[in-house]
Amino acid sequence: MESLYSQTIRAKFPNNSQTQQSLLLRPIINVPLNPNKSLFPFSPTMPLLTSSSRQPLQIIHRRNNNNNNNNNNNSWFSRDSSSKFRARALGNDSSGRRSDVRVNRELIVLNSALTLVLGVANRVLYKLALVPMKEYPFFLAQLTTFGYLAIYLSILYARYRAGIVTKEMVAYPKSRFFLIGFLEALGVLCGMYAGAMLPGPAIPILSQTFLVWQLTLSVFILGRAYTLNQIAGCLLVAAGVVLAVTSGSDSNQMLAGIAFVWPVLMVASSAFQAAASVIKEFVFIDAASRLKGKALDIFVVNSFGSGFQALFVLLFLPFLSNLKGIPFSELPSFLKSGAGCFFNIGNNISGCEGAPLLPLLYIFTNIAFNISILNLVKISTAVVSSLLVISSVPLSMYLLSMPLPYLPEDSEAGHRTVTHLNHCN
Repeated sequence: MESLYSQTIRAKFPNNSQTQQSLLLRPIINVPLNPNKSLFPFSPTMPLLTSSSRQPLQIIHRRNNNNNNNNNNNSWFSRDSSSKFRARALGNDSSGRRSDVRVNRELIVLNSALTLVLGVANRVLYKLALVPMKEYPFFLAQLTTFGYLAIYLSILYARYRAGIVTKEMVAYPKSRFFLIGFLEALGVLCGMYAGAMLPGPAIPILSQTFLVWQLTLSVFILGRAYTLNQIAGCLLVAAGVVLAVTSGSDSNQMLAGIAFVWPVLMVASSAFQAAASVIKEFVFIDAASRLKGKALDIFVVNSFGSGFQALFVLLFLPFLSNLKGIPFSELPSFLKSGAGCFFNIGNNISGCEGAPLLPLLYIFTNIAFNISILNLVKISTAVVSSLLVISSVPLSMYLLSMPLPYLPEDSEAGHRTVTHLNHCN
């Protein structure tokens, strides 16, 4: 008979005044040297340690299920390198854990409220920005795509110099950002093609499938499980979309005379955008393990994701310009005219009243909205952020129904339905 050997385990307690406490695993019982006998025959977990603050601790031992059957299959205690120990505090320390949960919940609530306000302002100011830019929405879209990249990279560089962003964060695998940029650019391309052929009211209805795709993809990508009520709500949204676009007689249906490929393409656009948002959430989760618990800075995700998106948009630019009725050979002169309207300069500029104030207000608000919504994805989930985006739609519609400066009731921009696909870079 021999007693167990002594082993020192160090555990971190973030809620304690000390950053580390040494814990000593002392001999408890004598066991025979037969390795086929279980040390803990009734439970794989039992209290073994106490910390210096007299808080009981629990050592949880886990075995790799893929071990060879001949390697102590019946034992919960093994010196095998595949075994892992985890220490956690019990008892009085739970008050600190509850405090962390409360603080995190309050942080999510505050960020959600800020995101909702910015989401409403973003939609309203986008409509107002289209008043002076009504002939150049394509220029405004390209300005946000490539202009935001320069802004995000500048912020990332400043945070890197300040030590907020580390080399390990910048070295995170770029394949994830490559995929995010490709999916977002593909979503923009499909949305523009479909939006050009679909009636205005059908676009926001079909875009509601974004949430359905997001819930579905989070199950496969993140391994997330949802309750029956959540699944029922998801199916209700899908049923509402189908009912809205198919109701009425054959001649009065919303999609009457529209080829089947165009609504499918709009739904696919929502799927690409939803996949990009779920992969962003995966990046934050994966980076936490790669960075040993340190959270990935949101400007790393914004900068590299926007960089690859801009790259693919640049590759798709000939198709996008032809889709908007702008021959690619005439694109430089069109962008020059758009810039003149944006800054409201030039002798031949007319109909651009309100610029550059309204477009700049929209751009600054949209940048703040993008940062806020990505931060919400980081601290909560992509589904929560999407629900807030959807919640901003009726509030913004109510505000747009009121008399606003630069947006008279008979304004074309006030009645035009525009799909804004760059709401979250």
